[in-house]
Amino acid sequence: MGDPYCYKGTDVLKNKLGIRDSETLQIAEIDYSCNAIHELTVSPLDGGYDFAHFCRLHKYIFQEIYDWAGKPRVVSIVKEEPVLGGLSVLYSEPEKIVHDATAVLDGMRRTEWGNLSLDEQAGEFANHLAELWKVHPFREGNTRTTITFVCQYAESVGMGIDRKLFQDNSQYMRNALVAATAIFPEGDYRKPAYLYRIVKDSFGRGAAKG
Repeated sequence: MGDPYCYKGTDVLKNKLGIRDSETLQIAEIDYSCNAIHELTVSPLDGGYDFAHFCRLHKYIFQEIYDWAGKPRVVSIVKEEPVLGGLSVLYSEPEKIVHDATAVLDGMRRTEWGNLSLDEQAGEFANHLAELWKVHPFREGNTRTTITFVCQYAESVGMGIDRKLFQDNSQYMRNALVAATAIFPEGDYRKPAYLYRIVKDSFGRGAAKG
């Protein structure tokens, strides 16, 4: 059975722009999403930082490209990761997406961030970021949406954060997220130190600016 999100016989996602070439679509997607994310840094999207808010953020970023922007995926996904030797992170199955994402977001909102040291904030934030990313609620655009969402949340509760550090090191961020979520039935191979390190640096820079 083919992927219902893709044009028949291809791996190119169906899109509003009518693009049938994967590289061209990737370029267009980056252009549109970067513009939307910049707008969100200037004017954050209001909401309660629940799953509905998360979905609206994804829609804002990708609504010009995909009809399904903001809607949880209805298929299972795998993505080969070089840092895992070609294996994929075990993302949430479609029927578990709402439950899993809601559990992470509830925990994030319950955290008493103001009572934590910088090191503790970085650790807790990295954990929530990794757990939310691992859900991968959407067919595409999960990393950009998740990072944008949690950064906006951090700022909303008074934690300084340097988003640019994540943007300028996007490949490192993805690899760090993969490493932080590499848990499989046969064993736990997670290495969260890489994600913690860049999150702590981002918090440190944010605090210095504040």
